[in-house]
Amino acid sequence: MSLDPDDPRPPYIQVASALRAAILTRTYQPGDRLPSGAELGRQYGVARMTAQQALRVLREEGLVTSRQGSGVFVRERTERPIGLRPHIERAFEAEHIAIDFAGFSGETLHGVIQEPLDKIRVGRLTPQSLKIRMLLPDTQNPMPLPCKVDGLEDSPAFRARADGIMRRHTQAIMDSVQELGSFGLVPETSAEVRVHPTAPLFKLYVLNNSEIFFGFYPVREHVVPLNGEDTPIYDLMGKDATLFQHAADEDEESTGSQYVKQSQIWFESMWTTVSREFKP
Repeated sequence: MSLDPDDPRPPYIQVASALRAAILTRTYQPGDRLPSGAELGRQYGVARMTAQQALRVLREEGLVTSRQGSGVFVRERTERPIGLRPHIERAFEAEHIAIDFAGFSGETLHGVIQEPLDKIRVGRLTPQSLKIRMLLPDTQNPMPLPCKVDGLEDSPAFRARADGIMRRHTQAIMDSVQELGSFGLVPETSAEVRVHPTAPLFKLYVLNNSEIFFGFYPVREHVVPLNGEDTPIYDLMGKDATLFQHAADEDEESTGSQYVKQSQIWFESMWTTVSREFKP
């Protein structure tokens, strides 16, 4: 494929235009890796620097994002909800894996990491380190949400139920990570849980310090059996939370980079100040 010699536009603009068309027509799907600068140079008959200029144009337009050491990828558009699982699986392909999660129970996180953990167990993935941190609400304290529909009162019985769910999933995650370390499948492992005294109105995943996934918990009324009685509760519905993705790129001032940076700052501030260690 070569550029049109009669096109008056600079070569890098022509390459950017061709790649943009391929992205918008879904020749390249969201999440696909684009050819490298050298590959694009050969493909379009231009210098590698020209191809890099074209990629910079697409980054500035928000169509692609660069991941250090991995390449340039078609960006998941932030105005559309996305699925978490394929991104978690891709994060586990890194040499050093770091997952920070803030939310209600860790149930969804437990579900989406099972397949990548199994791949490590059978040797299909061989990371050098795996670190998971979970920041969850302290169910020992009264909570404004979830609450009873009648009078918007805190429900100790519901908190006890939520505590059981949280302990079950966090313990399973911690056991799985520790097992990989004890078997020598991952040289360096850690899994920590801390609890904080506030109601979790959103869930947040930070993957390998380069991508975040963020979504608000919808508040829904539903009936939960508590102490032998069906009790109407205003609950935080984690499975109904729509997640949106932002990824850091080479431009530290880009929207994606700023979302990742500010999410990391928020997580660290909660982790180091108002939270305490939780042992399932």
